[in-house]
Amino acid sequence: MTERAAPIDAATMQAGLLMESAQAHQKMAEFHLDRLKAHTQGLDGVVREEIRRTLIEELQELTTESRRAARALNGMNRAAQMRGLLWIVAIAVLGTVIPGLFARWVLPSANEIAALRAERDRLIASISRLEQHGGKIDWRHCGDAARLCVRIDRSAPSFGDQADYMILKGF
Repeated sequence: MTERAAPIDAATMQAGLLMESAQAHQKMAEFHLDRLKAHTQGLDGVVREEIRRTLIEELQELTTESRRAARALNGMNRAAQMRGLLWIVAIAVLGTVIPGLFARWVLPSANEIAALRAERDRLIASISRLEQHGGKIDWRHCGDAARLCVRIDRSAPSFGDQADYMILKGF
């Protein structure tokens, strides 16, 4: 030791060693902190990538489920449309068949219509003959006894031996 240098006592030496040790620990702590920061930054990227990957998987599953639900809804829609179409066809068929059967049951057949027309023509001919032979006579029941009487044309001459025949009104 030199004269100028003061002797170092044991306490100072110990304090210096402690300071040196503390400095070494601080450097080591800084080194580890830097590594931890680097690791944390890398971990941040890894976590973000994992979150992104998980989100993509979940969204793909959601998309798949949505498509499956859309297909199911489309199938239900087609089934409902077919059911509606069947109802419309059934109602249309019933709406035409029932009135057709009712008309066939109630209305006369072609043969019956022809027979009725022939009967009508025969009756028209009979009415025409009746009109020619006194069918226009005004007949009534007269008096308290409701005897049969006819309207007489008083301006026409009388006939018969006793003039007891008279012309009916309308002839």
